[in-house]
Amino acid sequence: MTDDAQENETEERTWGEDARLVEVTLDEASLGRDNSDVEHEREVAIFDLLEKNKFKLEGHDGSGPYVLRLSLADNRLVFSVSDTEQAPLQHVMLSLSPFRRIVKDYFLICDSYYAAIKTQPASKIEAIDMGRRGLHDEGSHLLMERLRGKIAVDIATARRLFTLLCALHWKG
Repeated sequence: MTDDAQENETEERTWGEDARLVEVTLDEASLGRDNSDVEHEREVAIFDLLEKNKFKLEGHDGSGPYVLRLSLADNRLVFSVSDTEQAPLQHVMLSLSPFRRIVKDYFLICDSYYAAIKTQPASKIEAIDMGRRGLHDEGSHLLMERLRGKIAVDIATARRLFTLLCALHWKG
């Protein structure tokens, strides 16, 4: 068995095959005005998230799969987790305050990126994109940290959830 295959097998045992999301929705009332770039990012994030994710409620007897509804309420990000029969399992609320600087910087650099792809040379676009990915990684790690003890996710899942947090937070 190769090292990669062994690592994947170990990871599956740790997470379990049902420790995943099978449906993700965003509260329409929580969404700001969209532009086509934001809407596209949101659709891609949800598609990619459903294709492959690691998601597990910590301290919960069940192992999934899960249905997730994300919304904003009282300056908080709300994870409403239910089972596939729509029976509520857990609500996790995270303050948006720790994300404020990262999200603001991320929006600024995304605006620069979308403007650059229309007129700038590839080297400039790549430099902006590196900064954008760096902020995205920072936000993803912060999200994982804030979810610790409540919801376990892998980094790829955290990245897509951070994209959705930004989509909810985006004011156009």
